[in-house]
Amino acid sequence: MKAPSSDWQAFVLRPFESEDARRGQLTSTPFAAVAAATTAPAAAGAGLELSGEIRRRGGTLELRLCLGGDLASLLLVEPCQRPERRDDLWRSTCFELFLASEGQPFYWEVNLSAAGHWNVYRFSGYRQGMAIEPSLQALPFELKSASGGLELALNWPLPEEIRSTSSALVAGVCAVIEQRQGLLSHWAVTHPGSVADFHRRDGLVLRL
Repeated sequence: MKAPSSDWQAFVLRPFESEDARRGQLTSTPFAAVAAATTAPAAAGAGLELSGEIRRRGGTLELRLCLGGDLASLLLVEPCQRPERRDDLWRSTCFELFLASEGQPFYWEVNLSAAGHWNVYRFSGYRQGMAIEPSLQALPFELKSASGGLELALNWPLPEEIRSTSSALVAGVCAVIEQRQGLLSHWAVTHPGSVADFHRRDGLVLRL
C-alpha cells in the first residue's frame, strides 16, 4: 500500500446557498437587487471567509482552519475552562470533520465547538448506526485569535480502526457558523445536494 502523503492540502469552504436563492440572484433585475439590498437582512455567512489545510502524517490527522472577515457579526460563547464531550454542538458555531475509509460504508464525524467542547461519532452507514466513538476520552484542539481572524488547530491521533485500514482516507471539512440576528450558515468544501448535508459521501472530496 502506498504510504499516505504528509503534504498539506489547502481548501476553501463556502456557505450553502439554496437553489431558489441562486435562481433569484440570476434572474433579479437591477431595481429588484437594489430593493433587496436595502430592505432584506444580510444573507447567512455574508462577510465571512473560511479556509484551511489538512494532512495525515502517520497515525495523526492534522487540521488547520482560519475564519476571517466580519468577525464582529459572529455569535460566540466564551471559551470553557473545562471543555466536555457534548452532543448537539452543531446547533451553534461548530467546526466539523467527516472521515471515512475509501470504499467502506462506515465513517466518523468530529464536532469542535467554539467553546472548546467536542465529540466524535461513528456511523455504520449513511446516517445509520450513530454511536459515540469509545476509544476517545479527550480531543484537545486550539481555537485562538490571530492576524484579524480565528484559527483552529487540531492534531488527532486516529483510532486504531482508522489507522489500520488498508484503504485511503477521504475527508470532508465543514462548519456551522452562527451570526447575530439569528443567522446560521452551513459551510463545506463542496455542497453536492439540494440541501446542506455534511454526511453525503460525495461531499468527502479530500483524499488523504
